Amino acid sequence: MRTSKPVTGSLGKQQASIEARVASGAYESASEVVRAALRALDREEAAINEVPRAKIKEAIEDPRPSIPADQVFADLRAFHDGRGKAVKREA
Repeated sequence: MRTSKPVTGSLGKQQASIEARVASGAYESASEVVRAALRALDREEAAINEVPRAKIKEAIEDPRPSIPADQVFADLRAFHDGRGKAVKREA
């Protein structure tokens, strides 16, 4: 019994890439190429999503005390005020 259903789609320029991979013998069919591509995409997305997850976990587990919001905004204003003065050019 088939566990998946056929999907039809237009590949545009990627059609030649699929055909070349099948012709090379690296894959037996276009379906194999597409499945391999989707597995690679899943791995790539998982790796990309891991970075923000790790950063969030690191921030949550940070033992240092929280910085009050007023202080954060004051620091940001001071930072941007300093950048604005350094970037301004005389006409």
